[in-house]
Amino acid sequence: MNDTLHLVCPHCFAVNRLPSERLHEGPNCGKCHQPLFPGQPVELDEARFDRYLTKNDLPVLVDFWAPWCGPCRMMAPAFAHAASQLAPRVLLAKLNTDEAQETAARYGIRSIPTMILFRQGQEVARHSGAVGTAEIVRWVQSHL
Repeated sequence: MNDTLHLVCPHCFAVNRLPSERLHEGPNCGKCHQPLFPGQPVELDEARFDRYLTKNDLPVLVDFWAPWCGPCRMMAPAFAHAASQLAPRVLLAKLNTDEAQETAARYGIRSIPTMILFRQGQEVARHSGAVGTAEIVRWVQSHL
């Protein structure tokens, strides 16, 4: 029997069911036909944050950041590169803490950038401070 995964489309946020053995085939959303793994972090907002974290069966790494934060801007390319290296085993997303203050407060974000690794909506691990691509990938893999 095949394992079926639920994946939230990063474009239309529809929930897709996908056999786990098809993860590496570059699957598209059944609703909007866009790639389920865009190769870059997904921009989340307050309205879509919980749905993306709780409806995805894959782990989700979220970068809590703000546009005025120098270290956040320095880490952005490394985080984007990590998205392509960790897919399709881990999904990466970004949340602008200036625009999503309620969500940032709910998770106790006190310094940025802060990365939180979630599995089915539950926090698994947290790291504060800017790091490079290799460090992001190693840190995530150590918590899977």
